[in-house]
Amino acid sequence: MNTLIKLMVTLTLLLSFHIVYAEERLNGAGATFPYPLYSAWAYDYYRITGVQINYQSIGSGGGQRQITERTVDFGASDDPLTPEQIKKDTLLQFPAVIGGIVPVVKIGNLQPGQLKLDPETLCKLFLGEIKTWDDDNVKKLNPDLTLPHNEVTVIYRSDGSGTTAIFTNYLNETCPAWKEKVGAGKAVKFPLGIGAKGNEGVANYVKRAAGSIGYIEFAYAKQNKLAFAQLKNAAGNFVAPGFESFQAAAESGDFDPKKDFYLLLTNAPGKGSWPIAGATFILLAKEKKASNKNVVKFFDWALKNGDNRARDLVYVPLPQSLEEKIRGYWKEKGIY
Repeated sequence: MNTLIKLMVTLTLLLSFHIVYAEERLNGAGATFPYPLYSAWAYDYYRITGVQINYQSIGSGGGQRQITERTVDFGASDDPLTPEQIKKDTLLQFPAVIGGIVPVVKIGNLQPGQLKLDPETLCKLFLGEIKTWDDDNVKKLNPDLTLPHNEVTVIYRSDGSGTTAIFTNYLNETCPAWKEKVGAGKAVKFPLGIGAKGNEGVANYVKRAAGSIGYIEFAYAKQNKLAFAQLKNAAGNFVAPGFESFQAAAESGDFDPKKDFYLLLTNAPGKGSWPIAGATFILLAKEKKASNKNVVKFFDWALKNGDNRARDLVYVPLPQSLEEKIRGYWKEKGIY
């Protein structure tokens, strides 16, 4: 009898452990853009709470697909869904942080920030109309640089990508030829070049391929010590990517909870604004209130405690006014 009681107690304890463990693990998937930050936040959150955040960096398209299919607790996308899409798939959506997409190049010993590009020249590079780096269009913008006669190799995202959505939306806004020939979206048909998976893949290709140009989230450029370009913004000023120029773009945004915060920040006004900025968003299945509350606990903690981590990785924390809008949205949906 004692043996049977001991066995029952052991089984009860094991079952209790399993239930607690199941409750202390959240699964998310999606955008590679915020992966460095979400990983840092998840590490800090686990140390404090014991709750594990398992986030797979598979691209915004994958994140949208997995949350729509209800195979994860949350999806993540840099390409926000319209209010109509949110309603159709019975989802919720809110921004988590703001960052910037930057053109990166491998041209001889060129250092970060030395190369200057304007929208027209950037567009011609990705359309294949500029074939070598000593082309007159590039030289005109960079009279103080000695540019080699290297062939331009375009590196683009091969997977469904919010980074691509932000980048191509910018080209769509600033370059009529791009809008006519290619268009914008998470997956577009680039006229030429080599496809790579994730921000990580594009960064690795650019690092190895002489004469290459790609586009990645700024944290990946910094981590991989890649030469990023300055860009001429909507105000006509050449600006370098960084916290201040991303913040300037972020301040122009009017995120509306009634529209599930749908907003694109490309080509933002302001003399110091970085022109290819964007928020990255979290997607939740509307009916999963129990798991949504746990996801919201994590992101609420991150909004309150994760600003320094964000700044260290050159992401822009959300303005306080926007954070309060998000908490109001959570309360309205019954998950806060």
